[in-house]
Amino acid sequence: MTTTASSDGPPEPQPAGDGGAPAEPTGQSGGSGGAPSSAPAQLPQQSSADTEGGSRESIWAIAADAMGLAPGASRRRKVVLLLVTMAIGLLVVFRDTLIDYVMIKPNVTRENDSHKEYDASQLPFTVSVRPENSEPRQWAVVLDRELTADETRKLTSSKDSATAFSYLTALGGHPLSYAPLLEHAPKRYTQRQTSTGRMELSDTFKMIVLSTRSSAVIIDDWKVTDVTCRKSTAQTVVAYPPQGGAAYQGIRLHIPPRADEPVLTDDTQGQGEPYFGTHYIEVGGGQPSGGIRAEAIAPPGQSCEWGISIHYNDSYQKGRWVQLRDGKGKPLRMRTESVPVNPRQQWVFGSVPWTACHEKPKEPMCDLL
Repeated sequence: MTTTASSDGPPEPQPAGDGGAPAEPTGQSGGSGGAPSSAPAQLPQQSSADTEGGSRESIWAIAADAMGLAPGASRRRKVVLLLVTMAIGLLVVFRDTLIDYVMIKPNVTRENDSHKEYDASQLPFTVSVRPENSEPRQWAVVLDRELTADETRKLTSSKDSATAFSYLTALGGHPLSYAPLLEHAPKRYTQRQTSTGRMELSDTFKMIVLSTRSSAVIIDDWKVTDVTCRKSTAQTVVAYPPQGGAAYQGIRLHIPPRADEPVLTDDTQGQGEPYFGTHYIEVGGGQPSGGIRAEAIAPPGQSCEWGISIHYNDSYQKGRWVQLRDGKGKPLRMRTESVPVNPRQQWVFGSVPWTACHEKPKEPMCDLL
């Protein structure tokens, strides 16, 4: 059935052709001819900019979703949240580094304090003392026994002082040095030197001070302690008297010490003045060792033993006296000899031939013994 248009109402139904099959729809054009259109319908095309924008939106959407941000959140909020999340991530990754950086100053302070505490707990210094074994310019050697005939022949056949000195010390002799006159010392000191009318003989030793401290230690005074003297037991004296010469660099003191001793023996300004009045010994703080040569003079005919107490100051405000001790922890004992008053054998040589002063006491140079 087909329908036809009516001006007064809806179209009436019309019978379909060919058995009532519905008619194919026909396209209508805007033209008057009513011909069917041959061009298919076209969809709108998206630009590349829109595509990239969509991709960015997808990335932000994924990131926002991963961070639990609401789907409708603004881009600015998304950016802020992302930056905050990245900052937190960096803090987590570099946490240890940041903590170490923040703690550098406290750690350094604690480390320095610990080092200072350890340094202050160490011994301020140790001291070793040894006799001077090298041949002095002028010397005397004392022995606790007499020389045998063979030893006497061998000794007096020596042509030089070095050979005789080595031979006597090999026999167990104790070497002494003639103490040079301190010509540039104050008059109060030189008067004491010449009052006896005899040259003094000193027992010479070297004192080496060692320190492992990283801060400086200053030794600024010392004193002789616990002096005990007895009569010398030496039986033989062999002397190579002075041939002239200046004083050695170092210090000098008598046993027991006189006022203001030890004194400076350098052949410079200050000779004969108290050594620790203008000088000190510094060790530690990059200077691990220091030393000094000392001349100790015992009373004539005496053999003395004595100790040393040293005063020091350090950077930890510690200043005190300490008694020097030996390797066994006992108080260090120094031994200072002198020439016996009436030895059984006395020999002198040098500017004169070998002379037995115990047989010919009036011979030249015998009065120097």
